[in-house]
Amino acid sequence: MEIDKVEIQQQQQKMKQVHLFYCVESEELARNVAAHSELITLQSINWRNFDDGFPNLFINNAENLRGQHVAFLASFSSPGVIFEQLSVIYALPRLFVASFSLVLPFFPTGSFERMEEEGDVATAFTMARILSNIPISRGGPTSLVIYDIHALQAIVYLSIFLMQERFYFGDHVLPLFVTGIPLLKQRLHQLPESDKIIVAFPDDGAWKRFHKLLDHFPMVVCAKVREGDKRMVRIKEGNPAGCHVVIVDDLVQSGGTLIECQKVLAAHGATKVSAYVTHGVFPKRSWERFTHKNNGMENAFAYFWMTDSCPHTVKAIANKPPFEVLSLAGSIADALQI
Repeated sequence: MEIDKVEIQQQQQKMKQVHLFYCVESEELARNVAAHSELITLQSINWRNFDDGFPNLFINNAENLRGQHVAFLASFSSPGVIFEQLSVIYALPRLFVASFSLVLPFFPTGSFERMEEEGDVATAFTMARILSNIPISRGGPTSLVIYDIHALQAIVYLSIFLMQERFYFGDHVLPLFVTGIPLLKQRLHQLPESDKIIVAFPDDGAWKRFHKLLDHFPMVVCAKVREGDKRMVRIKEGNPAGCHVVIVDDLVQSGGTLIECQKVLAAHGATKVSAYVTHGVFPKRSWERFTHKNNGMENAFAYFWMTDSCPHTVKAIANKPPFEVLSLAGSIADALQI
């Protein structure tokens, strides 16, 4: 027993005391992260604006950050909030901190990484270049934590360069690509008849991203096929009959593909259909299509799980079935100790 206590004390001594700053819309998530660890202390920023609308920012307790491990929890939910957060992100490493970590749960331009014709602008590349120029702290490059980034068609975790001529991060940041799938797996095992669960993917891209993380579940893969002038969702492989089928993807926008998948799976005998996405983007309140009060959707989705990577959505769908939030707080707290 004494040896175990010594080992625990040694492990605790190796862990970092982290000062966590956060943007306005990520305050609830930041508080949940701090609640998971006594080693995380919340710090604050005065988010104000001058009369002309430009940010008037102040980092509280800045004089006491020298030699400390510092992190910032960001949410780039719209172009309008990115500049003020980048201003803080660029300032924090320059306060002689021991190390700096940036947690950006949702990389918002991750689906805009292709240049298919002359004139296309790959905004994901632009965002990566901006983050790659974060000043180096005393401890070295910034640790950049991102969850289930859409552009990782070939998943290579802990890699600096993204595959297939994707955008890349420079040497000033060390990207840590994390996934929310463990949260889903934990939730699925809590369900009754968890042995009757099948995982479905809406397309080959989702299968490539997640199948290795869910390989102990039976699987169904869907695909969009062209029939005349329409693109229809069809089952490419697998059989959902008699099972609770959970559609898994990295993010949702309008939700049209998920709804079409649900219809096809139900038509092929699925007893229940649920969905999981790491990032519930849902522009223009498109989440309303999935609520149980929406006509025609009462029994469509038994559960709709998402993480709290998009704070605006989390507030909007609170206490609205079938939505259920799986918090990233514990995972972020762990990532800040890496």
